[in-house]
Amino acid sequence: MRNILVAGAVSLFIGMLGTPLWIRLVTRLGYGQMIREDGVETHLSKRGTPTMGGAVFIIGSLVGYALSHLVTATTPTISGILVLFLMTGLGVVGFVDDYIKVFKQRSLGLRSGAKAIGIVLVGVVFAVGVLNFPNGYDVTPATDQLSFLRDFGPHIGPYLFVMWALILIQATSNGVNLTDGLDGLASGPTGMVLAAYVIIGNWQLRNSCYDFGLAPNCYSVRDPLDLAVVAAAVLGGLFGFLWWNAPPAKIFMGDTGSLALGGVLVGLAITTRTQILLAILGGLIVIIVLSVIIQVGTFKVTRKRVFKMAPLQHHFELSGWAETTIVVRFWLMSALFVAMGLGLFYLEWMPK
Repeated sequence: MRNILVAGAVSLFIGMLGTPLWIRLVTRLGYGQMIREDGVETHLSKRGTPTMGGAVFIIGSLVGYALSHLVTATTPTISGILVLFLMTGLGVVGFVDDYIKVFKQRSLGLRSGAKAIGIVLVGVVFAVGVLNFPNGYDVTPATDQLSFLRDFGPHIGPYLFVMWALILIQATSNGVNLTDGLDGLASGPTGMVLAAYVIIGNWQLRNSCYDFGLAPNCYSVRDPLDLAVVAAAVLGGLFGFLWWNAPPAKIFMGDTGSLALGGVLVGLAITTRTQILLAILGGLIVIIVLSVIIQVGTFKVTRKRVFKMAPLQHHFELSGWAETTIVVRFWLMSALFVAMGLGLFYLEWMPK
């Protein structure tokens, strides 16, 4: 438990104090957010807002995780390192994308193909890594199975598993990216999901098949405590960043932050064996992605639009909702999804 508290506290401290320093640096360098001319008109006033703020909570998370192990004299686990690798690797891809935008003063950064290649390269290393490195009980960070509350079904083999992991990584990282359209909209819900994974990791530790003996419904998760530490470290840094990202935002996380957050969510879902549960915990992100799919698909078939604009949050903006109203109501929706996901996670432990 001390690892979790130290990781969260250090990361929160860096996020709170490091973000204003980053704002000053980015402002001095002139690295402000570019806004699409064909987007929501009210967003044009946000042009020039400092961006790439995700770099702060990525650094804060890494420092918080490292110091938590240093202070408690514990050894980092391969599960935690792989999840942080996925987060940082996708964050680097996003940082390059953001840098091209601000350097060339345009709303588009990396070409979609180059961006996808970067995500795939990082994702493959992660997916291959989690199938290796067994511990003393011959348990690896993940298995080549699907998972909901735990692994289920037949083994699909390493090649299909890597493809499945890449689908999850692409979908979730791009989903968080689509959600990051209003001040604080991605930070709040993602933080709630991370808080859920702190709880899930702790529960899996206390009901581990290996540390506390075999028991009904026990979990075959390699490093549940360290995964909770990772979730707490990212959560602390994200909350520190949210202090400055809440409406009206003084800084944006950019693709640097959104891709990194998508990566850490998928990494935690795969290593805690809760891949499909992530779709419920992150239900708001799923809805926002579906709104884009519905909008594009319907327009291609009928040449008509279902929403005034996609993603969904912009539909409500054009319907006259205030930005803060949308953000708070979407946060409430996200809280309900997280509560539903945690309820399902604990359901099998309820007395029958």
